[in-house]
Amino acid sequence: MQRYEKLFINGEWVAPHGSGFTSVVNPATEEVFAEVANADLDDVNAAFAAARAAFPAWSATRAAERADWITKLHAALDKRRDALALAISQSMGCPLEIAKIIQVNCVSAFKKFAERAFEMEVEKQVNNSLVVREPVGVCAFITPWNYPLYQLIGKVAPALATGCTMVLKPSSVTPLQDLIFAEAVAEIGLPKGVFNLVTGRGGVLGDAMVTHPEADMVSFTGSTATGRRIQRLAADSVKRVCLELGGKSAFIITEDAPLEQAVSFGVKDVMINSGQTCIALSRMLVPASRYEEAAAIAKQVAEGLKVGDPMAADTYVGPMSSMGQRDTVLGYIQKGLDEGAKLLTGGLDYPEGISRGAYVRPTIFRDVHNKMTIAQEEIFGPVICMIPYHTLDEAISIANDSVYGLSGGVWAATREEGIRIARQLRTGGVYVNGGDFNYDAPLGGYKQSGNGREWGDFGMHEFYEIKSMQL
Repeated sequence: MQRYEKLFINGEWVAPHGSGFTSVVNPATEEVFAEVANADLDDVNAAFAAARAAFPAWSATRAAERADWITKLHAALDKRRDALALAISQSMGCPLEIAKIIQVNCVSAFKKFAERAFEMEVEKQVNNSLVVREPVGVCAFITPWNYPLYQLIGKVAPALATGCTMVLKPSSVTPLQDLIFAEAVAEIGLPKGVFNLVTGRGGVLGDAMVTHPEADMVSFTGSTATGRRIQRLAADSVKRVCLELGGKSAFIITEDAPLEQAVSFGVKDVMINSGQTCIALSRMLVPASRYEEAAAIAKQVAEGLKVGDPMAADTYVGPMSSMGQRDTVLGYIQKGLDEGAKLLTGGLDYPEGISRGAYVRPTIFRDVHNKMTIAQEEIFGPVICMIPYHTLDEAISIANDSVYGLSGGVWAATREEGIRIARQLRTGGVYVNGGDFNYDAPLGGYKQSGNGREWGDFGMHEFYEIKSMQL
């Protein structure tokens, strides 16, 4: 049992004013393996006071100095990769070997923000005006449990690069990688108050962070429902709000696409991280003329994926993040059955050979239409809806028939055709013909998938203000 008894505030490990601990449960075993201290409102106030006090000096540092701190922090994180992967795998169930790649490789991208720090020193003369960039201020960060390190770095890295200070609260389901991150911050001696970490229940701390008078900006990743609430709360003080919310992404496979390759990509895309990926291509749109063939391929691929112990090297699908999340996903599977969708594979039972833990069988529904609940709401589990279409225009219409607009996918016979279709999808990102994830590309959504962008050069824009000086 690991017990973390302190918070990281003003460059020091401090005892919380709050009482008690939050248990961290291994979803594969249903056993508590760690506890973290509960912060309270006094701790939140102390963290924001530290961030505000640190802001004048930190925001005035030269880009070269901030770049040097980012480089040092990258080195401290890089040597903690194994510990970070284990912490994430144990707390939310992502198979360890996969976690080392999809959960922890973001550490490499962290270092690139050292170069981006120099963007803050770019000035532009516009007639008689000098236009400069300045950090937005003190930031409140609230991160999710599905990709906890990725979301931490996606917020903290540009904040450091621009000269912002921050208070961060991780999900109570997955707080351990944030504590490891704070250990790295302490090791390099980052100036006091620049990075502050409070742990505990979001229901206690979340509202206080979003409405705090010392917070100039709020960045939140999580559900659309919570995002709406955060935007309302932050509106009273007109804070800048950056939201990366839910998704129900469509994957259009064209008539002349390489079907086996495309379907296999689509199934594996959803099943990795047990479907707990906001950009997962959970609606697979297939030409009616090739629907049966595609269904057979999807069934074979899904049933060939190893479900089991996250510590086993050959496991592809681990448990859900919690028993509560398992119940949510099973509720959606039952809803799909009630609405008339047919199970191609998977379902409500435990995977073969498993009798405990937050596991859900990789599930694919066929005979789905886009008005079904399972085709409209984000399930956040290893569940795919296969939807037939008759014309490409119909497929694009189905893909855009969603309140969400975070991501999408297209697999066509040529890249040019894929790009042509991708341009018609109302989403912040599109994967064309199996394109890889890119840390240098912006991530963010249209419609109710949020506002603002993270990562890449565009991720810097959320963290600075523009000032014009008329000369």
